[in-house]
Amino acid sequence: MPSKQLDLSPVQETLLLTLYARALDSKAPTPILGDTLAAAVANRIAEDTGYDFAKLKLKPSLVASTALRARKLDDVIRQFIATHPDAVVVDLGCGLDTRLARCSPPVGVDWYDVDFPEVTDLRRQYLPDRSHLVATDVTEPDWSQTLPDDRPAMIVAEGILPFLPGDSFQTMIRQLTTRLPTGELALNGYTRFAAWAMKYHPSIKALGLDAAQGFDDPHEPEHWNAGLTLVAEKLLTRTPEVAAFPQPVRALTRLMARSTAMSRQGTRILHYRF
Repeated sequence: MPSKQLDLSPVQETLLLTLYARALDSKAPTPILGDTLAAAVANRIAEDTGYDFAKLKLKPSLVASTALRARKLDDVIRQFIATHPDAVVVDLGCGLDTRLARCSPPVGVDWYDVDFPEVTDLRRQYLPDRSHLVATDVTEPDWSQTLPDDRPAMIVAEGILPFLPGDSFQTMIRQLTTRLPTGELALNGYTRFAAWAMKYHPSIKALGLDAAQGFDDPHEPEHWNAGLTLVAEKLLTRTPEVAAFPQPVRALTRLMARSTAMSRQGTRILHYRF
Protein backbone atom coordinates (compact mmCIF):
# COMPACT_ATOMS: atom_id res chain seq x y z
CA MET A 1 0.00 0.00 0.00
CA PRO A 2 1.23 3.56 -0.73
CA SER A 3 2.78 5.08 2.39
CA LYS A 4 3.34 8.64 1.12
CA GLN A 5 1.58 11.33 -0.86
CA LEU A 6 2.99 13.71 -3.44
CA ASP A 7 2.04 17.34 -2.83
CA LEU A 8 3.22 19.12 -5.96
CA SER A 9 1.88 22.03 -7.99
CA PRO A 10 1.23 21.41 -11.71
CA VAL A 11 4.54 23.08 -12.64
CA GLN A 12 6.40 21.01 -10.06
CA GLU A 13 4.69 17.86 -11.33
CA THR A 14 6.47 18.26 -14.67
CA LEU A 15 9.52 16.74 -12.95
CA LEU A 16 7.64 13.43 -12.98
CA LEU A 17 6.99 13.78 -16.69
CA THR A 18 10.68 14.17 -17.55
CA LEU A 19 11.70 11.54 -15.01
CA TYR A 20 9.30 9.04 -16.56
CA ALA A 21 10.44 9.90 -20.08
CA ARG A 22 14.03 9.12 -19.13
CA ALA A 23 12.87 5.95 -17.39
CA LEU A 24 11.00 4.75 -20.49
CA ASP A 25 14.00 5.53 -22.68
CA SER A 26 16.20 3.36 -20.44
CA LYS A 27 13.92 0.39 -21.20
CA ALA A 28 13.99 0.89 -24.98
CA PRO A 29 15.81 -1.67 -27.17
CA THR A 30 18.32 1.06 -28.11
CA PRO A 31 18.30 3.68 -25.35
CA ILE A 32 19.39 7.22 -26.21
CA LEU A 33 20.30 8.25 -22.66
CA GLY A 34 20.18 4.92 -20.83
CA ASP A 35 19.31 6.45 -17.46
CA THR A 36 18.56 3.34 -15.43
CA LEU A 37 18.70 5.33 -12.19
CA ALA A 38 15.72 7.37 -13.42
CA ALA A 39 13.79 4.14 -13.91
CA ALA A 40 14.65 3.01 -10.38
CA VAL A 41 13.52 6.34 -8.89
CA ALA A 42 10.25 6.30 -10.86
CA ASN A 43 9.55 2.76 -9.65
CA ARG A 44 10.15 3.77 -6.03
CA ILE A 45 7.86 6.78 -6.31
CA ALA A 46 5.10 4.65 -7.83
CA GLU A 47 5.47 2.08 -5.04
CA ASP A 48 5.62 4.67 -2.24
CA THR A 49 2.87 7.02 -3.42
CA GLY A 50 0.73 5.11 -5.91
CA TYR A 51 1.41 7.82 -8.50
CA ASP A 52 -0.03 6.82 -11.88
CA PHE A 53 2.67 7.70 -14.40
CA ALA A 54 0.45 6.40 -17.21
CA LYS A 55 -1.80 9.44 -16.82
CA LEU A 56 1.01 11.58 -18.26
CA LYS A 57 0.31 10.07 -21.68
CA LEU A 58 3.92 10.15 -22.87
CA LYS A 59 4.23 9.63 -26.60
CA PRO A 60 7.35 8.06 -28.17
CA SER A 61 8.33 11.43 -29.66
CA LEU A 62 8.47 13.07 -26.22
CA VAL A 63 10.39 10.17 -24.70
CA ALA A 64 13.00 10.30 -27.48
CA SER A 65 13.37 14.09 -27.51
CA THR A 66 13.61 14.30 -23.70
CA ALA A 67 16.34 11.66 -23.62
CA LEU A 68 18.25 13.29 -26.48
CA ARG A 69 18.19 16.82 -25.05
CA ALA A 70 19.41 15.48 -21.69
CA ARG A 71 22.25 13.64 -23.41
CA LYS A 72 23.37 16.71 -25.34
CA LEU A 73 23.21 18.95 -22.26
CA ASP A 74 25.24 16.34 -20.36
CA ASP A 75 27.86 16.50 -23.14
CA VAL A 76 28.22 20.27 -22.72
CA ILE A 77 28.65 19.89 -18.96
CA ARG A 78 31.20 17.09 -19.29
CA GLN A 79 33.27 19.19 -21.69
CA PHE A 80 33.19 22.13 -19.30
CA ILE A 81 34.19 20.22 -16.17
CA ALA A 82 36.93 18.42 -18.08
CA THR A 83 38.47 21.84 -18.72
CA HIS A 84 37.54 23.25 -15.29
CA PRO A 85 37.83 20.43 -12.69
CA ASP A 86 37.20 22.98 -9.91
CA ALA A 87 34.04 24.39 -11.50
CA VAL A 88 30.65 25.23 -10.07
CA VAL A 89 27.67 23.58 -11.82
CA VAL A 90 24.23 25.14 -11.32
CA ASP A 91 21.29 22.99 -12.44
CA LEU A 92 18.21 25.24 -12.59
CA GLY A 93 14.85 23.59 -12.04
CA CYS A 94 16.64 20.29 -11.46
CA GLY A 95 13.54 18.28 -10.54
CA LEU A 96 14.52 14.65 -10.04
CA ASP A 97 17.13 14.69 -12.78
CA THR A 98 20.01 12.27 -12.20
CA ARG A 99 22.43 14.50 -14.11
CA LEU A 100 25.09 14.54 -11.39
CA ALA A 101 25.26 10.74 -11.46
CA ARG A 102 25.35 10.69 -15.26
CA CYS A 103 28.11 13.31 -15.54
CA SER A 104 30.13 11.94 -12.59
CA PRO A 105 32.14 15.14 -11.97
CA PRO A 106 35.49 15.10 -10.16
CA VAL A 107 35.47 15.82 -6.44
CA GLY A 108 36.66 19.39 -7.02
CA VAL A 109 33.40 20.33 -8.73
CA ASP A 110 30.70 21.92 -6.56
CA TRP A 111 27.27 20.96 -7.90
CA TYR A 112 24.17 23.00 -7.01
CA ASP A 113 20.68 21.60 -7.64
CA VAL A 114 18.11 24.41 -7.57
CA ASP A 115 14.35 23.94 -7.31
CA PHE A 116 11.28 24.55 -5.15
CA PRO A 117 11.51 23.37 -1.50
CA GLU A 118 8.94 20.63 -2.19
CA VAL A 119 11.20 19.32 -4.96
CA THR A 120 14.44 19.46 -2.99
CA ASP A 121 12.66 17.50 -0.25
CA LEU A 122 11.92 14.81 -2.83
CA ARG A 123 15.54 14.80 -3.93
CA ARG A 124 16.64 14.15 -0.35
CA GLN A 125 14.32 11.13 -0.27
CA TYR A 126 15.00 9.65 -3.68
CA LEU A 127 18.32 11.04 -4.89
CA PRO A 128 20.63 11.54 -1.92
CA ASP A 129 23.97 12.57 -3.39
CA ARG A 130 26.72 15.11 -2.86
CA SER A 131 25.03 18.06 -4.55
CA HIS A 132 24.21 21.28 -2.68
CA LEU A 133 20.42 21.69 -2.63
CA VAL A 134 19.09 25.23 -3.05
CA ALA A 135 15.41 25.28 -2.09
CA THR A 136 13.88 28.29 -3.80
CA ASP A 137 11.59 29.61 -6.47
CA VAL A 138 14.16 30.54 -9.13
CA THR A 139 12.26 33.77 -9.88
CA GLU A 140 12.94 35.05 -6.36
CA PRO A 141 15.73 37.65 -6.11
CA ASP A 142 19.02 37.11 -4.28
CA TRP A 143 19.07 33.31 -4.07
CA SER A 144 22.13 33.35 -6.33
CA GLN A 145 24.09 34.86 -3.43
CA THR A 146 24.37 31.31 -2.03
CA LEU A 147 26.66 30.37 -4.95
CA PRO A 148 30.46 30.65 -4.88
CA ASP A 149 31.70 33.64 -6.88
CA ASP A 150 35.35 32.69 -7.30
CA ARG A 151 35.30 29.89 -9.88
CA PRO A 152 34.15 29.22 -13.44
CA ALA A 153 30.52 28.14 -13.54
CA MET A 154 28.38 25.97 -15.79
CA ILE A 155 24.69 26.91 -15.73
CA VAL A 156 22.21 24.43 -17.16
CA ALA A 157 18.50 25.15 -17.63
CA GLU A 158 16.55 22.21 -19.00
CA GLY A 159 12.85 22.56 -19.63
CA ILE A 160 12.08 25.56 -17.43
CA LEU A 161 12.05 28.44 -19.93
CA PRO A 162 8.43 28.07 -21.13
CA PHE A 163 7.01 27.95 -17.60
CA LEU A 164 8.56 31.11 -16.13
CA PRO A 165 6.39 34.23 -16.26
CA GLY A 166 7.23 37.40 -18.17
CA ASP A 167 10.92 38.22 -18.35
CA SER A 168 11.81 36.34 -15.15
CA PHE A 169 14.08 33.89 -17.00
CA GLN A 170 16.14 36.76 -18.42
CA THR A 171 16.25 38.45 -15.01
CA MET A 172 17.45 35.25 -13.36
CA ILE A 173 20.21 34.75 -15.94
CA ARG A 174 21.37 38.37 -15.49
CA GLN A 175 21.59 37.84 -11.73
CA LEU A 176 23.58 34.65 -12.20
CA THR A 177 26.05 36.05 -14.71
CA THR A 178 26.54 39.08 -12.45
CA ARG A 179 27.24 36.85 -9.45
CA LEU A 180 29.42 34.30 -11.24
CA PRO A 181 32.76 35.51 -12.62
CA THR A 182 32.89 33.54 -15.87
CA GLY A 183 31.40 30.43 -17.40
CA GLU A 184 28.85 28.99 -19.76
CA LEU A 185 25.08 28.58 -20.06
CA ALA A 186 23.33 25.69 -21.79
CA LEU A 187 19.59 25.32 -22.24
CA ASN A 188 17.04 23.72 -24.49
CA GLY A 189 15.71 26.73 -26.36
CA TYR A 190 12.04 26.86 -27.28
CA THR A 191 10.86 29.09 -30.10
CA ARG A 192 7.77 31.17 -29.42
CA PHE A 193 5.68 28.82 -31.52
CA ALA A 194 7.08 25.69 -29.85
CA ALA A 195 6.39 27.13 -26.39
CA TRP A 196 2.85 28.12 -27.40
CA ALA A 197 2.18 24.71 -28.94
CA MET A 198 3.26 22.91 -25.75
CA LYS A 199 -0.06 23.72 -24.10
CA TYR A 200 -1.75 21.38 -26.60
CA HIS A 201 0.59 18.46 -25.98
CA PRO A 202 -1.29 15.60 -24.25
CA SER A 203 1.28 15.35 -21.44
CA ILE A 204 1.16 19.08 -20.70
CA LYS A 205 -2.63 19.14 -20.95
CA ALA A 206 -2.78 16.25 -18.47
CA LEU A 207 -1.05 18.48 -15.91
CA GLY A 208 -3.21 21.52 -16.67
CA LEU A 209 -0.30 23.74 -17.65
CA ASP A 210 -0.18 26.74 -19.95
CA ALA A 211 3.40 27.13 -21.19
CA ALA A 212 4.12 30.25 -23.24
CA GLN A 213 7.69 31.60 -23.07
CA GLY A 214 10.25 31.21 -25.86
CA PHE A 215 12.39 33.08 -28.37
CA ASP A 216 13.21 32.45 -32.02
CA ASP A 217 16.62 34.01 -32.69
CA PRO A 218 19.42 32.17 -30.84
CA HIS A 219 21.27 35.50 -30.63
CA GLU A 220 18.43 37.13 -28.67
CA PRO A 221 19.95 36.31 -25.23
CA GLU A 222 23.01 38.33 -26.26
CA HIS A 223 20.75 41.37 -25.77
CA TRP A 224 19.64 40.49 -22.23
CA ASN A 225 22.50 42.53 -20.70
CA ALA A 226 23.82 39.31 -19.20
CA GLY A 227 27.17 39.25 -21.00
CA LEU A 228 26.21 36.21 -23.07
CA THR A 229 27.84 35.24 -26.38
CA LEU A 230 26.40 32.45 -28.48
CA VAL A 231 28.79 29.51 -28.83
CA ALA A 232 26.54 27.08 -30.70
CA GLU A 233 23.00 26.27 -31.67
CA LYS A 234 22.60 22.50 -31.99
CA LEU A 235 19.51 21.35 -33.87
CA LEU A 236 18.78 17.90 -32.51
CA THR A 237 16.89 16.78 -35.60
CA ARG A 238 20.33 16.58 -37.26
CA THR A 239 22.17 14.54 -34.65
CA PRO A 240 23.28 10.92 -35.21
CA GLU A 241 21.19 9.72 -32.26
CA VAL A 242 18.02 10.23 -34.31
CA ALA A 243 18.81 6.80 -35.80
CA ALA A 244 17.69 5.33 -32.45
CA PHE A 245 14.28 7.05 -32.56
CA PRO A 246 11.33 4.68 -33.05
CA GLN A 247 9.37 4.80 -36.27
CA PRO A 248 7.50 6.84 -37.44
CA VAL A 249 9.15 9.45 -35.17
CA ARG A 250 12.52 8.82 -36.85
CA ALA A 251 11.17 9.42 -40.34
CA LEU A 252 9.35 12.59 -39.32
CA THR A 253 12.43 13.93 -37.52
CA ARG A 254 14.64 13.32 -40.56
CA LEU A 255 12.08 15.13 -42.71
CA MET A 256 12.17 18.12 -40.33
CA ALA A 257 15.98 18.06 -40.44
CA ARG A 258 15.91 19.23 -44.07
CA SER A 259 14.68 22.66 -42.93
CA THR A 260 16.44 24.85 -40.37
CA ALA A 261 13.19 26.66 -39.64
CA MET A 262 11.35 23.40 -39.00
CA SER A 263 14.24 21.97 -36.98
CA ARG A 264 14.10 24.96 -34.65
CA GLN A 265 10.49 24.07 -33.81
CA GLY A 266 11.82 20.77 -32.47
CA THR A 267 14.44 20.40 -29.75
CA ARG A 268 17.52 22.59 -29.92
CA ILE A 269 20.37 23.08 -27.48
CA LEU A 270 21.67 26.63 -27.11
CA HIS A 271 25.15 27.12 -25.68
CA TYR A 272 26.49 30.49 -24.51
CA ARG A 273 29.62 31.85 -22.88
CA PHE A 274 29.73 34.70 -20.37
